[in-house]
Amino acid sequence: MLEAGLWGFVGGFALLVGALVGLRARIGQRTIGLVMAFGAGVLISALAFELTAESYRRGGSVAVALGLAAGGLSFFAGDWVLDHRGGNHRKRSGGQQSSGAAGAIVLGTLMDGIPESVAIGVSLIGGGGVGVATVAAVFLSNVPESLSATTGLAKAGRSPRWIIGLWTAIALASAVAAAVGYGVLGGASPQVIGFIQAFAAGAILTMLADTMMPEAFEHGGSIVGLVTLLGFALAFLLSTSA
Repeated sequence: MLEAGLWGFVGGFALLVGALVGLRARIGQRTIGLVMAFGAGVLISALAFELTAESYRRGGSVAVALGLAAGGLSFFAGDWVLDHRGGNHRKRSGGQQSSGAAGAIVLGTLMDGIPESVAIGVSLIGGGGVGVATVAAVFLSNVPESLSATTGLAKAGRSPRWIIGLWTAIALASAVAAAVGYGVLGGASPQVIGFIQAFAAGAILTMLADTMMPEAFEHGGSIVGLVTLLGFALAFLLSTSA
């Protein structure tokens, strides 16, 4: 359980890395869009080959179908509620967060990261090592996520202390989610574990389409598709060599 929490924190620590870059460096929105595209490609590969494929191996087609649907619908419902409470621009880089409620932004950001952390914890179940490709995908995608959101939060007038505090809390919550995911599901049946893996995949994919990919395509320009492909390809090669 402690190991799962540690790996969850490793993935969440990338949020602090992205936040520090966003606060210290002047990065144009086109660059942010391209980095977001790369991160989206990485996560798409991870959820396809590390989560959904493993879900099918453990629980079969029923676990995959039910998990994907439940994960996607759960994220959609939670996101809809938070959007109407001021959290809809939480990952934008243009400063739109100034019109949102701080609580909704925090809860929305937390909701975005929990499925990824649970997936890290679940990857340890079965006695094997951590899913290196899953951790790497979460880490590489969290940097552009927090980079974009930090840039927008700073433009919206949030102080560096508030921003760093936000990402520190999310990183710690990521560690707890990974540990809880491992601890609660350690003795679960393969079908239940497969369902949870597919649930995480469905939530992550819905999050990508709702938050990261629109930002990437708005600012990244015509090359954004190729950058997304690059992230996907590199993550796939990492998963096959891990």
